[in-house]
Amino acid sequence: MKKKLVARVLASALTAVLAVTTLSGCTFGFASDPDDPNEVEEEIPIDTSIDTFEYDSSLEGTNISVLNSKAEIQTALEEMAKIFEEKAGVHVEIMPVSDGDSPYTKVVSLYNSGTPPTLSILDTTDVIALAEEKAADLSNEAWTAEAEGYLTEVNGHVYSFPLCIEGRGIIYNKSAIEKTLGEEFDPSEIKTQDDFVEVLEKLKKAGMERPISLAKEDWSLGAHQLQYVYETYDGTSAGAQEVIEMIKDGDLDLKSYSRMSDFLNMFDILKKYNVAQKDPLGADYDEMAIDLADGKTAFWLNGNWAWPNLEEAGAETDDEYGFLPYFMNNDPSDFANQQIQGSPSKQVMLDGQVASEKEQAAAKEFLNWIVYSEIGQQMLVYTCNLIPPFQNNPYEPTDPLSRNIYEKVQSGEAFNASAIVPNDHWSVLGAAMQKYLAGRSDRDELIESIEDYWAEQE
Repeated sequence: MKKKLVARVLASALTAVLAVTTLSGCTFGFASDPDDPNEVEEEIPIDTSIDTFEYDSSLEGTNISVLNSKAEIQTALEEMAKIFEEKAGVHVEIMPVSDGDSPYTKVVSLYNSGTPPTLSILDTTDVIALAEEKAADLSNEAWTAEAEGYLTEVNGHVYSFPLCIEGRGIIYNKSAIEKTLGEEFDPSEIKTQDDFVEVLEKLKKAGMERPISLAKEDWSLGAHQLQYVYETYDGTSAGAQEVIEMIKDGDLDLKSYSRMSDFLNMFDILKKYNVAQKDPLGADYDEMAIDLADGKTAFWLNGNWAWPNLEEAGAETDDEYGFLPYFMNNDPSDFANQQIQGSPSKQVMLDGQVASEKEQAAAKEFLNWIVYSEIGQQMLVYTCNLIPPFQNNPYEPTDPLSRNIYEKVQSGEAFNASAIVPNDHWSVLGAAMQKYLAGRSDRDELIESIEDYWAEQE
C-alpha cells in the first residue's frame, strides 16, 4: 500500500535506487541514482565469492513468474532473478502490478484467465482470502523455522512466505530538532502524548511553526493510521482481529472504546501542528519528504517505506532519522507508548492450482535461496533494502529508517500486530478520515462511518 513514490523511485530499490554496474571480480554493486550521470556512485557490494547453496540441477531450464505488488523493489527483484538464473538455471520473470491496480484484483484476473503467476507478492489480507483455494501449502518448508513469529497461518496451515518486516510510527529528524532547539534530542525521553506535545511547543517557540508532516492519502489515513485502533488492543494480530469481530457484531461501542478516543486524541495533535494545516487535503507527499529532510518539519507519521522519498529529497544514509511510537495516551507503561508497530507486511504465495510440480519446485528453490544462500541473504537486505524476517539472516539494513526498525525489533521495542481488513477498508474509511482531517466531520460522524462500514461486512 506504499503507493506514492516519485517516478524515478518507482523503478528503484528501496534505498539505493538500483542501477547495475559492471561486474568486477566477485562483487557487484548499484548506483545511488541512475537518472543523474554526474552523480558520484555509492555502491553496496554484494559478495558472490561464497555460495554454499545446493542447487537442484534437474530444475535447470524451468520458467517461473513472480507477481510483484511492491513497486519500489521491482528493479531489485529483477536483479535478484538475474543472479538466481545464473546460479540455478531457472528463469524468473518479475511481473509488476500496474500503478493504481489492486494486487488482489490483478492476481484474481490472472487466475480467471488461467495464467496465474507461480509466485505472488501480496498483502496478508489477500493471501488469507485466496490461500485455501489457490495456494500451495508451505507448512513443511524448512524456512518456517527461521521466521518464527512472522508466519501467517490459515486454519493451521502456512500458505505464504513472509518477504519482509515493515514498521511505522512517527519519523523524527534528530538533527533538525537539535538545530532548532540548540540542545540534544533524546527520543527515549518522550514517553507520552504530553511529552510529545511539550517537544512540539518547544519547536514552535524556537521558530518551527508547524513541526509535523501529515499525509492526506486515503491509504495512509485508512490503513497506516486508523488501524492503530485495532492493532493496539493488545499488540497482537489475534487481538486486532478480536476487536474487529466485536465491532462487526456490534458488541463494541467505538464511542466509548478507549483506543478509539486515544487514537483521535493523538490524531488531533498531529492535525494541530500539521505543516499543511490550512489546506490538509492539498498536502503533497513528496513535499512532506522535502520538508522533513530540509528541517522545515521535524516529524512525519509514516513507515520505513518512506526512505526513498527522503533520499530523493536529499537525506543521507548516515543522517539520524528514527521512529517514535504513535503515542496513544499519557500512561508511560502502556506498550503502545513504548513500541512501534512492526510486522511482516508482504507475503509471497505459491500457486497450487495451475503450476506444474517442476514449476512449484523451482519456486520453492527460489524462496529457499533467498533465506539460505549467502547471496540471497545479502540481496534481500542490500539490494531490496528490506528488513529480513528470517533469524538466520546476518545482514542489517543500511538506511536509517529500516535500521531503526531492525534495532527495535531485535530489542523488543516493536509490537507485531497486523489488522486483517477487507480490501476496500483503506479507500472507504480513508475517505472518512480525510473528511475528519479537513474538518468536514466531527468525531461522532467519523465513528459512525467506521461502525457503518463494519456493519456491512459479512
